[in-house]
Amino acid sequence: MVEAMSNPEDIHPRPIVSVDLAIFALTQDGLEVLLTKRGAEPFVGSWALPGGWIHVDEDRDLETAAQRVLTDKTGVATPYFEQVGVFGNTTRDPRGWSLSVTYMALITQNAVIPTQGGNVTDVAWHSISDEATMASLAFDHTAILKAAVTRLRNKVEYTTLPVHLLPEAFTLSELQTVYERLLGRVLDKSAFRKRMAEVDFIEPLAGKMRRGSNRPAQLYQLKQARSTAFFDRTI
Repeated sequence: MVEAMSNPEDIHPRPIVSVDLAIFALTQDGLEVLLTKRGAEPFVGSWALPGGWIHVDEDRDLETAAQRVLTDKTGVATPYFEQVGVFGNTTRDPRGWSLSVTYMALITQNAVIPTQGGNVTDVAWHSISDEATMASLAFDHTAILKAAVTRLRNKVEYTTLPVHLLPEAFTLSELQTVYERLLGRVLDKSAFRKRMAEVDFIEPLAGKMRRGSNRPAQLYQLKQARSTAFFDRTI
């Protein structure tokens, strides 16, 4: 007699798997993160990081899944993003063993078109300096957000990562201002520009200037979209 084969899922039940996003933008008020309000259990009415399930018939890999979720939630197709980490245990989701593959995305706030629908009743930007934002998110998203913020702030010291918080065209003064706001200190102008020139990651836009009350300033762009260069020492 041939024994019936066991279903692998009966022996090894699948955990709940999601892709979650820490989407950051820099505004006049400082660094902010995009959050969604849940319209269904668990944690109905609570704010959470935007996220979604992996579509096994559509997403060829984790990065594809993250990009799809990002586009669905913000309307932004090609920002900078990188994986922050994988978070999982038996208690983070009351529905069972679950894990979150989390990415952070850096964008300009005015490029985002927040969308509601499904299990989302509201979408809004929240200040990172707001204690409520950092203390009362659904699931374990508070810990995940803190990990993403730490990753971002640490990389400011030795990479060109902050440039992704600017629009496609920017001045050197605007780039320096982003660094200063994230670092919380003033940088020497000549030393900063020398460091930017050393890593050679931006190029001037021919004939493009930012005109204001002072003399026109040259506009620049990334040489390679979504790229990040590393300094040989901290800034």
